[in-house]
Amino acid sequence: MSQRRRPKRGSRAYGPRKRAASQTPRLDSWPEISGAPKIQGFAGYKAGMTHAFVVDKRAKSTTSGMELQTPVTVIEVPPMKIAAVRFYENTIVGLKTAGEVWAQDVDALLSKRLNVPKNHTEASFERYEKLDVEDVRVIAYTQPKLVSGVPKKVPEIMELRIGGGTIPERIAYAKGILGKEVTINDFAAEGAFVDVIAVTKGKGFQGVTKRWGVKLLSHRNSKHRRGIGNLGPKRPGYVRSTVPQAGQLGYHQRTEFNKKVVKVGTEGAEINPKGGFLNYGEVRNTYVLVHGSVPGPTKRLVRFRDAARVPKKADTAVPEVTYVSTESKQGA
Repeated sequence: MSQRRRPKRGSRAYGPRKRAASQTPRLDSWPEISGAPKIQGFAGYKAGMTHAFVVDKRAKSTTSGMELQTPVTVIEVPPMKIAAVRFYENTIVGLKTAGEVWAQDVDALLSKRLNVPKNHTEASFERYEKLDVEDVRVIAYTQPKLVSGVPKKVPEIMELRIGGGTIPERIAYAKGILGKEVTINDFAAEGAFVDVIAVTKGKGFQGVTKRWGVKLLSHRNSKHRRGIGNLGPKRPGYVRSTVPQAGQLGYHQRTEFNKKVVKVGTEGAEINPKGGFLNYGEVRNTYVLVHGSVPGPTKRLVRFRDAARVPKKADTAVPEVTYVSTESKQGA
C-alpha cells in the first residue's frame, strides 16, 4: 500500500524567527537604475493609517474613471542630512570599503551614536581619485527632533546608495549633497513604486499554534491540544529546524515590495485626523501616503528603497487623489 503524503502545515517562509538585531533596518542589496544620479533610499516614521479616494485610471478596469476607496499608510518624512561619502572598490570577494569623507558640520546629537571624524576636508577626496571606485554611497542620518510624535532626539544612521549616471557623476553628486539636507522629493515622486523595509510589531514569546499555524491536536490527546505532535524521527539525534516550536513572534525585519507612493505632501494639516493619529499625534513635516499597510507599529522607523522587482507593466502615473479622510481615529 502506498504511503500517504501531505504538504507541511504552517508557513516556513522565514527562519530563524528571532528578534531583529536593530530597529534600524539593514539593506543588503540595491537595484540598478538609469538616468541622472540620485539617492536610492530614504527614511521616515510611521504615523498611522487612514483611507483616501483615488481615481482608477486603469483603461480595462470595470471601475475605470471611478473613485475607489484605498487604504493608505501615513509616514512622516522630515529631511535627512548627509554626514559622509563612502567609496567602495571591487575585490575578488566582492565590494570592499575603500574609505570615507565626512562633513565638517554635522548635528551635535550624532556624537551620541559614534565618534564623528573631525579632520576631513575637501582635500580628503583626492586620495580616492586614483582608486578604481566601483560604488558610491552616502551615510545619512534622520532628524527625529523635528517630529513631535516620536519621543527621541538621537538620530538613526544608515547608508544610502547613489544610483544612476557614471561613477564620476555619482561622486560629483555625492560631493554636492555632503553636509546638506535631502528631502523625499530627491528620492521618489508621486506614483513611483518603492520597497518598504521595517521591523514588525513584536508579540513576544508565543506558542507553536499561533507562531506557525499548525493544526490543533485531536481530542484523543488528553495532555494538550495546542502543542506539536512530535519532534521528529529518532535519527538524526537532534531536533531539526523544520520542526515548528514555540518562541519569539514578531519584531522581525521584513521587506514589502512594490508599494505605490500615492501622495507626497508638505502640510500635515491636510491629513491630520481630528484628535491626531492614535499613539502618535499630529504630522507637522513632509509626509508620504503609501498604498496599503506597512510593517511595524506607530512611531517605528520605516526605510524606503527603489523598487527591486518592478512589474513590467507598472503604472507609474501620478494618482489623482480626490479625498483623504480626516475623521477621528480615536474610536477605531
